[in-house]
Amino acid sequence: MSLYTITGAQLAFGHVALLDHADFSLESGERVGLIGRNGAGKSSLLKIVAELAKPDDGLVTRQQNLTTVYVPQEPEFDTDDTVFDAVAAGLTHARALLDEFDVVADQLSDEPEGAQHDALMARMNTLQSSLDAADAWNWNTRVATTLQQIGLNGEARVGSLSGGMQKRVALARALVVQPDVLLLDEPTNHLDFDGIRWLEDLLVSQRAALLFITHDRAFLDRVATRIVELDRGRLLSYPGNFSAYRTRKAQQLEIERVENDKADKLLAQEEVWIRKGVEARRTRSVGRIARLVEMRNQRAERRNVQGNVKLDVGQGEKSGKIVAELTDVTKRYGSRTVIDRFTATVMRGDKIGFVGPNGAGKTTLLKMILGDLPPDEGTVRIGTNLQVAYFDQMRAQLDLEKSLADTISPGSEWVEVNGQKKHVMSYLGDFLFAPERARSPVKSLSGGERNRLLLARLFARPANVLVLDEPTNDLDIPTLELLEELLTDYDGTVLLVSHDRAFLDNVATSVIAAEGGGKWREYVGGFTDWQIQSDRSQQLAQEAQKEASKDAAKEAAKDTAALKDSSASRNTPRAARLSFKEQRELDALPEKIAALEAEQKAIGAQLEDGSVFAKDAHEGKRLSERYAAIDAELLIALERWDELENRRK
Repeated sequence: MSLYTITGAQLAFGHVALLDHADFSLESGERVGLIGRNGAGKSSLLKIVAELAKPDDGLVTRQQNLTTVYVPQEPEFDTDDTVFDAVAAGLTHARALLDEFDVVADQLSDEPEGAQHDALMARMNTLQSSLDAADAWNWNTRVATTLQQIGLNGEARVGSLSGGMQKRVALARALVVQPDVLLLDEPTNHLDFDGIRWLEDLLVSQRAALLFITHDRAFLDRVATRIVELDRGRLLSYPGNFSAYRTRKAQQLEIERVENDKADKLLAQEEVWIRKGVEARRTRSVGRIARLVEMRNQRAERRNVQGNVKLDVGQGEKSGKIVAELTDVTKRYGSRTVIDRFTATVMRGDKIGFVGPNGAGKTTLLKMILGDLPPDEGTVRIGTNLQVAYFDQMRAQLDLEKSLADTISPGSEWVEVNGQKKHVMSYLGDFLFAPERARSPVKSLSGGERNRLLLARLFARPANVLVLDEPTNDLDIPTLELLEELLTDYDGTVLLVSHDRAFLDNVATSVIAAEGGGKWREYVGGFTDWQIQSDRSQQLAQEAQKEASKDAAKEAAKDTAALKDSSASRNTPRAARLSFKEQRELDALPEKIAALEAEQKAIGAQLEDGSVFAKDAHEGKRLSERYAAIDAELLIALERWDELENRRK
């Protein structure tokens, strides 16, 4: 049986139908990726499932006592709260039940036998059942366990955390509820590559059913078990991940095109027939006329495929062959070294992706390459005839009060792209902005629409170097794919910062990666190539380190043997005997070592199971500490046994 079902849902804003007799269901254990164009109504559907909104019409059914938790795209917190309090806020209802239970218990102890006493007893029994069902008795332990699983410090202040860590807090607040259905709106926003991998592993291991919105194709491939596309008001379901969806979608569109062509041909034939002369009209069939009316209606109601963004970048004059040359550049902020002795050459036509965790210094390195930021040490040589167009991830270049038309072409109604003049209304239409919206202020646009507008502004200016800082945020998948195609065919230089792995794979010809401690290294290829090469480099380094450790151990053993021989020659030839107490200690050591190993094995089994943390977090912590302490005790015991055994011999 489905956990949640929508049948014949309708939802409209003004004249735009977001849901048009749409059907949807969610099964237990499913992980459903919801995709569609920006503004198609995906977030509205998510809010309907979360019971934060209602459809205009349609039937919604859900299982009884279904627990649903919604994590919005931009979670809100009290910045003064600790992480523990922010996560515990997810259990507000359970804690309220517990507080009421305590109040009723106090009242019951003071209330004499009678009707009021019986009413309090009945309420107490009801509360106890609710607390048992919500597993609210140990809410404190649940919060502590969730924090440990997600890797959060409960004592930290939420306001001091980065956007990525705040996203983790929001997920912890949702997961501590132990929901049946988890709803996520753009969960990868603000997360770097490590954060996205962590989230993928977390969601794949969850028992809850999952419905999430994302434009990250690699994330959809890893997490989704079904893709649901919101297309022209209808919800279309495709089993499998995003790669399987693309194959099925292409087949479906081709079938739809063939069927529409057949229907159009038949309609044209019937229109010719109905317009024949007087003789033909005398013998017209009433049934045939009715069929023609029906065909006209079907043609009028046909859902034509939505238009796509038309991207074309204004090509500037060619830059010099060398765009930038960096030699042993270093950049520090206080005591922190962001870039440490980095050397690289950026050539005309390079498409370079910059990757690394949030705060690693990707934007700093970009500014140094462009000559906007001088290095503390080393030299930067900038090439000639550079025309730079900059895409800012914070959209700081957009004036929220200006109209769309003034943003694209201030003071003029025309835009010139690649030597061709275009009216600003037509140019905005290429980016899917209707003419009536051209005079609307920028502040009326959604996040995805603002990114489209910024791309329109960027591409309206001639440039031979494109600098794109997180251009993929909030862009829908069709626009992403068109942007990839444009950048691949672009003759100029592209410097790209992105956390979209598929986008980097499809665009970048090389990757400059942060490797920690201010060290940066360039790899040939896209994101996947970087991962393969980086993993191989780490593997080789580990193997070399092991070999070096083995060689050092051999040398140390030789030195120790030589030292023992020298010491033996200096001392008396009579071997030192063990005392009675030492002999007894030696005899007891094997049993002691065996007991410690058995205890450690038993604790390891408990910790591996993980249930101990759910039952009693303090006991779990104690066992973890004891496991580590046994390691130290075993080492001491083994060293003592080795020492006494050598002396005895």
